[in-house]
Amino acid sequence: MPSTSPLLLGATLLGGIGLFLLGMTMLTDGLKVAAGRALERILAAWTRTRLHGLFTGVLLTALMQSSTAMTVAAIGFVNAGLLSFTSALWVVFGSNLGSSVTGWLVAAIGFNFKIDAFALPFIGVGMALKLTGEGTRRGALGTSLAGFGVLFLGIDLLKDGFEGLGPQSLPAFGTDGASMALAVLMGLLLTIVLQASSATLALVLTAVAGGMLPVEAGAAMVIGANVGTTLTGILAAIGATSNARRLAAAHVLFNVVTAVVAMVLLSPLLRLIHGLGVWLTGNGDVVTQLVLFHTSFNALGVLLMWPLSGPLVRFLLVRFRSAEEDAARARYLDHNVAAVPELALQALRRELAHLGHCALRLASDSARLNPVTLHWPAPAPQSDARLARQLQTVEQLQSQIGAFVSEVSRQPMPQDVARQLPELLRIATYFDTLARVMHHVGQQAVHTLRPPVPAVTIPWAPAAPATGAHDALLTCVVPVFTAALDFFASDEAGGTWLAEEAHNAFEERYQAAKAALLQAGAGGTVDVAAAVDWLAQLSDLRRAVEQGYKAGQHLAALPALVPEK
Repeated sequence: MPSTSPLLLGATLLGGIGLFLLGMTMLTDGLKVAAGRALERILAAWTRTRLHGLFTGVLLTALMQSSTAMTVAAIGFVNAGLLSFTSALWVVFGSNLGSSVTGWLVAAIGFNFKIDAFALPFIGVGMALKLTGEGTRRGALGTSLAGFGVLFLGIDLLKDGFEGLGPQSLPAFGTDGASMALAVLMGLLLTIVLQASSATLALVLTAVAGGMLPVEAGAAMVIGANVGTTLTGILAAIGATSNARRLAAAHVLFNVVTAVVAMVLLSPLLRLIHGLGVWLTGNGDVVTQLVLFHTSFNALGVLLMWPLSGPLVRFLLVRFRSAEEDAARARYLDHNVAAVPELALQALRRELAHLGHCALRLASDSARLNPVTLHWPAPAPQSDARLARQLQTVEQLQSQIGAFVSEVSRQPMPQDVARQLPELLRIATYFDTLARVMHHVGQQAVHTLRPPVPAVTIPWAPAAPATGAHDALLTCVVPVFTAALDFFASDEAGGTWLAEEAHNAFEERYQAAKAALLQAGAGGTVDVAAAVDWLAQLSDLRRAVEQGYKAGQHLAALPALVPEK
C-alpha cells in the first residue's frame, strides 16, 4: 500500500467487504433470473435421491457462491411446495460442502493472478450483456458475470488492506481453548453481520495470507462462520410452513454438530492437512491448508449425517405442526421464491388452488344452509359466525396473493412470465367474488329466509308429498342447490377443476327453476314477493357458480406444475 494511514486502510477493508458482498449479490440475483425454468428442471430431476440432492446443493452453491443464499432459497422452495422436506434436506447439506468452492477460487485466483486483469474483463462483458439485454435472461447472465468480477475486486482490496495493516495489527491468538473459542465467536459474529459465510471465509483467508492470523485461529473462525450462516435460514423460516421450519432446524443441527466435531479434531486435522500439503506440493502454504480444512470438515459433516438422516427426518417430522392448522396463512408463498419468477409462478399456482378450495368450502357450507337442509326455521346463528371466519380466511389469502404478485412484479423477469401475472390475479379475484357472493347467500339463509308458499313443479322433480306448501316449493328449489353443491365439489373429481358437466347441469336446472318460478308468480300460484325472493337467491347462486367456473377454466389452463415429490 502506498500509505499506511489507519483511516485509509480501514476504508480499504470496508470497501473490499462492500465490493465482495455487492459482487455476490449481483452474481446470485442474476443467476436466479437467468436460470429460470432450468432451475425448475434441476429441482424436479436432481433431488429424487439424497445423492442427487447432495450433488445439486454443491453445484448450485458453487454457481451462486453463497451457501446462505442457497439455504434460504431451499427453504423458500419448500415453503412454496416446489421441494419436499426430505429432498431439500440434502440440498442444504450439499450447500455447506459447496461453500468450500469459494475458498478454492480465492486460493487459486485471488493469490496467484493479477486480480484486476482477471476481474475487469468479466465486469466489462457482463455489463455489455446487461445493457443490451435488459429484462432478458441474457441481461441477467450479464449481471452475474459482472458480479463475479466485482467479487474478486473486493478480494483484491481486502488483500491490500490486510497487507497494509501488517502482522501485528490484531491481538495475538494462542492455541489454547479460550483463544479458539474467541476465534469461533468472531467468525460467528462476522457472518451474522455480513450475512454471508463466504465473505467471512474471504476475510479470514486474506488475513491468514497477510500474516495477521495464525492458521489455527483462522480455522476456528471458519468453523464459527459455518454456525453463523444458520441465522439467515432461521429468520427465513419464521412464519413459514412446517416443512420450511423443519429444514431450518436441520440446517442448524448439521452446522452445530459439524462445528463440534471440527473443534474436537482441529489440531490433528490441521497437522494431517499440513503434512499432506507438504507431501503434495513441497510447501506448507497456509491459505491452501485453511481451504483444505474448510472442505474437509464440511465433507466430514456430510459423512456423519449420511447414516443419521433417517432418524433426523423422523425426529423433525413430528414437530412444527401448528402452522398447517392455520388456514388463513399462505402455504406456498415465500419472498425467497419471489426472486425466481418462474418458481414464483408455480408457488402462486399452488396457492391459488389453496384459495379455491377455501372459497369452495365456504360455498358448499352456505348452500347447505338453504333448503337443501330441509330444516326450518333458519339455521342457528353459529353458522353465521362460521361463514364469517371462512370469508375472512379467503380475504386474507387473496390479500397475501396480491402482495406476493406485487413483490414478484418488482423483480426482473422475462416477458412470458410478466404476461401471466395479471391472469393469476384474475383467478384470485374470481375466487374472492365466489366467496363473497356465497357468504351473502348463507347470511340470507341464517337471517331472512322463511318457508315460502304453494307448490311449483318442474319436469324432472319427484312429486312432493302433500304435506304443505313449503315441501312442495322445495321440490322446485332443491335441485338447483343440489346441482350447485355438485359443482362446488367437482374440483376434486379426478383431479380436475370444476368440471364442465357439473356446470352445465347446474345451468339447466337453474333455467328450468327460474321459468317455473316466473310462471307460478305470474299465474298467481305463489305469492309474487316470495317468487322474487327465491329468484334473487338462485341468481346469486348462479353468479357464484359462474365465478367459480371461470376461475376453474383459467386455473386449469395454466402451465403444468413441477411434479410433487
